[in-house]
Amino acid sequence: MPYGVYDMTANAGFVSVGITSDTAEFAVPSIRCWLERMGRQRYPHARELAITADCGGSNGARVRLWKLELQKLADDTGLAICVHHYPPGTSKWNKIEHRLFCHITQNWRGRPLTDRLAVGELIGATTTKAGLKVESALDTRNYQRGIKVSKAQMKCLDITGDQFHPEWNYTIRPRPP
Repeated sequence: MPYGVYDMTANAGFVSVGITSDTAEFAVPSIRCWLERMGRQRYPHARELAITADCGGSNGARVRLWKLELQKLADDTGLAICVHHYPPGTSKWNKIEHRLFCHITQNWRGRPLTDRLAVGELIGATTTKAGLKVESALDTRNYQRGIKVSKAQMKCLDITGDQFHPEWNYTIRPRPP
């Protein structure tokens, strides 16, 4: 299961390849891994992180676990996390599809994906003439499906909806220690 981060400014990608389910519990650690391996070095003075995401799947606008895991990331890193979801049915406009994953799939076209190592190596070997470089990492942790997040847990989030479609666009700020 791949989960990708595409840095539009640097034209660089990072893909975490998981071995279990695509859940928010997997998606946010992938972002954390990008931040630790590439993001902090590239943007050492950053105070916020902007994320564009689809409206469905593990990082969907209505996924409570996604928001809870992002809150943990904000708390741990001190970054405000601004999330902007594409409206339902418009995920094809997400830059990650056209500037990252399409090149990855072209790179492994016609090659057998025999094991996790082959998948990681093919993803990590992806480059383009326009300068795209991709790194990958294998995430061997076991992520469970169906984790429930209570209303009480949701009330503890420091989340503020934007004026324009707050159900799709919001900021999660670090909570005081």
